[in-house]
Amino acid sequence: MSSTERAATTSPRGEKLNTRAASVVAVAVLCSRVLGLIRDQVFLALFGGGAVMDAFAIAFRIPNLLRDLFAEGALSVAFVTTFSKTIVREGEEAAWALANKVVTLATVVLSVLIILGIVCAPWIVHVVGWGFHGSKAVLTVELTRIMFPFIVMVSLAALVMGMLNARNVFGMPAMASSFFNLGSIIAGAGVGWWIDPHFGPRAAIGLAIGTLVGGALQLGVQLPSLRRLGHRFRPDFHWRDKGVRTILQLMGPSVIAASSTQINVLVNGAFASELGNGRVIWLQIAFRLIYLPLGIFGVTLGTVSLPLLARLVAAGDLLSFRRELARGMRLALLLTIPSSIGLILLANPIVSVLFQHGRFTAYDVAETAAGLRFYALGLCGYAALKILVNAFYAIDRRKTPMVVTFVAVGLNLLLNWIFTVHLRWGHRGLAFSTACVATTNFLILYALMRRHLGRLESRALGAMLVRLTLACAVLAAVCWSGQHWLMAGWAQQRFWPKLGALSLVIVTGAGAFFGCALLLGIGEMRDIAQVLRRKLRAA
Repeated sequence: MSSTERAATTSPRGEKLNTRAASVVAVAVLCSRVLGLIRDQVFLALFGGGAVMDAFAIAFRIPNLLRDLFAEGALSVAFVTTFSKTIVREGEEAAWALANKVVTLATVVLSVLIILGIVCAPWIVHVVGWGFHGSKAVLTVELTRIMFPFIVMVSLAALVMGMLNARNVFGMPAMASSFFNLGSIIAGAGVGWWIDPHFGPRAAIGLAIGTLVGGALQLGVQLPSLRRLGHRFRPDFHWRDKGVRTILQLMGPSVIAASSTQINVLVNGAFASELGNGRVIWLQIAFRLIYLPLGIFGVTLGTVSLPLLARLVAAGDLLSFRRELARGMRLALLLTIPSSIGLILLANPIVSVLFQHGRFTAYDVAETAAGLRFYALGLCGYAALKILVNAFYAIDRRKTPMVVTFVAVGLNLLLNWIFTVHLRWGHRGLAFSTACVATTNFLILYALMRRHLGRLESRALGAMLVRLTLACAVLAAVCWSGQHWLMAGWAQQRFWPKLGALSLVIVTGAGAFFGCALLLGIGEMRDIAQVLRRKLRAA
């Protein structure tokens, strides 16, 4: 275990959000997101943006939703919180024993869930893709059945990641999803070519098999790090345990709360399935691009902050808890608001450079970019939620996010109907609905957390937002100018000139924003600059 991954866990009082660990996770997540983009580029170039990729998107979304509910959602959050507190209160041996019980229970329950999913796949597809008919529906059912075992692989991978994060090992767990993407690309394209060299609809079976290969790799690459920490898995069926009971109690309300965004995306997919071929995959690609900054910043901060917040609560240090929670949210907004502006102003050239290859046409680019702009309006809300929801779990107020999420899901259904049925905005309305819901969800939870803690350094947040607005105005001017002057006629340009112009605009805009933020005295930006300087010296 490297020095970056190693940190003492015996004295939570006075701990601080580990910026160095966050930078390690950010780099690893960046690699994963880039490989995820390459995965989408390869698949879209081979199959285009039509019916086949719609079928794969819906088929993958079904086990992926369950992954968010059980792996990266409720189970992961509940397990990391309880595991971290067990280390502090009872020691490592008790924590490893708890881990064995939870892994055994998760394997048994998820295996049963897989069998039910395979048997009930036709009914499930009818619900989540009610606009699919004929051969498109048949292909979706077949792909769904193949990919259902992915749930148990990725759920166990998330549990292992939780154990490693609780011991302040962040590098390899964050890199694990990169191996998922590599396995998906190599196995998916290879098996698809073996089935049909022309990549017709049957070749999509290769994509489903590649998903399973990637899931197995995501779990397998983390196991050596776990063994180095001294953990040896032994099946343990003694589930009448206080720690197991606590995790299950935490999971109950948070099954919905931890995955509200994904539930809304699933609902959006069902609505999109009625709008015609391509709408499902356009929205998925747009959300993938949103997930690049969200993963690098929001998920990174959420991953690093959860064990820390849980330990601070266990130690009774609410002052530090409040300070680190406020700092984490300021960092999330600082990093995602400029990302939103860049994605909105540069949506078309970004989508064109990344995906306009092979069978993915200029029309697909324009429609995907339209969804991206509306999704980007909610990016800062998505990112801040990753931290804020974890904070509610850390203080054992798990029912609060659940209740707010019920409201959010209902609001999403209402807005979907208004924007797509009444106003006829198509898939753009679905993206805008998701952005509105994420922002509303964050604002409600922020107000409730502030009320619970008495204060949440709101003045510091307000002061930062004022300065951030000025820096973002400079960024917007650079992006707008680059879009209209440097990138004039970008749609007709070849790939390399287009990539060069887009890269120049992004680098110039980022540099202008970074410099303005430093000149305006944004404290969190100074912290980031110090980390970068240390990294450069170390290199």
